[in-house]
Amino acid sequence: MAEKNFENTRLFVSMVAQKQGWELNRDEEHLEIIISGLMKNYNRYGYFACPCRDASGVKERDSDIICPCDYCLPDQEEFGHCYCGLYLTKDFFKSGSEPQSIPERRKS
Repeated sequence: MAEKNFENTRLFVSMVAQKQGWELNRDEEHLEIIISGLMKNYNRYGYFACPCRDASGVKERDSDIICPCDYCLPDQEEFGHCYCGLYLTKDFFKSGSEPQSIPERRKS
């Protein structure tokens, strides 16, 4: 497994956003924190586990929280952004609003 660096990870999230028609959070500090967490999880586990949730390190158990996670679309539909505030809908982005804390959909 090749280690990911910050630039590779940023490219990954940018490509996901572009392919899905989403925007990335405009707050560069927040974006850097999330991208760094994704990079660390990739280098630790071998996959981009959401840094806002506790990953087990077992890919099969964590499959629902691999970025973009299974909860991303429902969260965007209801709140305009995903749980960690990485991916925003175009409408939410255009509104100029900042992502807020939203309820966790993942059952523990």
